Amino acid sequence: MAAPLSVPKPQPFDPPLWLRPGIVQTALASQSFRKRGPNPMLDAAEDRIIACEDGVRLKGSFSPHPENKALIVFLHGWEGSQDSTYVVSCGRYMFERGASVFRLNYRDHGDSHDLNEGLFFSTRFNEVFDAVRQAARLNSTGTGEGAPVYIVGFSLGGNFALRIARSLRDLMIPKLRRIFAISPVVDPWGAAPLVDANPLYRRYFLKKWSDSLRKKQALFPELYDFGDLLRSRRVLGITERILPLHSRYPRMEDYFNAYRVDPDDLSRVPVPVDIVTARDDGMIPERDVRRLKLAPGSRMIVHDHGGHNGFFQSLSGPTWYDEHIGDLVFRGS
Repeated sequence: MAAPLSVPKPQPFDPPLWLRPGIVQTALASQSFRKRGPNPMLDAAEDRIIACEDGVRLKGSFSPHPENKALIVFLHGWEGSQDSTYVVSCGRYMFERGASVFRLNYRDHGDSHDLNEGLFFSTRFNEVFDAVRQAARLNSTGTGEGAPVYIVGFSLGGNFALRIARSLRDLMIPKLRRIFAISPVVDPWGAAPLVDANPLYRRYFLKKWSDSLRKKQALFPELYDFGDLLRSRRVLGITERILPLHSRYPRMEDYFNAYRVDPDDLSRVPVPVDIVTARDDGMIPERDVRRLKLAPGSRMIVHDHGGHNGFFQSLSGPTWYDEHIGDLVFRGS
């Protein structure tokens, strides 16, 4: 299951001056213009509902490629979806090179609020792991031989990806070759206040989360009434009020600690992990990532620029991480 330790050295990331500011890189990551034009991955997409443990159902989209050189499972960020720009753009890049693609939604993300009564919390790891493991079984070729599997997670999806890596000390995902975590949340307690501190981030996530909760309330009015809760003008304000009402975590500190990745968690994982982050990421402190101790074959790549989920080299070409992931996937590393 382990990948070879000899892998190509990462290419440098040196965007032009006008593309270097972290806020520019971050803003571009979700811009819809990146999804324009023909997309054979979307043309091949098949909706899937995955039945997970405890009766949970998660929605995803599977795009099988005739060549099936690899299967890449994508995990989006908080309040994103399988259709987030960074997922669709990177997925298209991989599909056009011969990889099959599975894009997963967490519960209450994308068009999936009706599938489960319970609310999404970042601590709902087991169902995500179960869904990823089931998605990995879609990698068989016509001869019955499985293609290598890769996981690519962004932001909160990067956090899920790192927790999946940690869990592989006891569990297994067949044919899993490597895990990529782009701008991953490592310590939520350090990252969450930064969202509220920046007016642009705060407004973006408040709107996304508020819309999601209103949709959930409309579908299950007998279970939820978020009227008072949604009057909060801070993400942490909603978090603090919703946890004791609808989760088993009475305090934010307990909740954030429950999905934190600790420094030693990745030191003995059996599958290599590539962590890609930027010093100018306004949501993920570099110090949190630097604390992680990685196993042989894993790499921590910290660029000066890139923002959050950005890493744009130009407006028209692939991102740095598109090419980095592609180099490893299609060279078999």
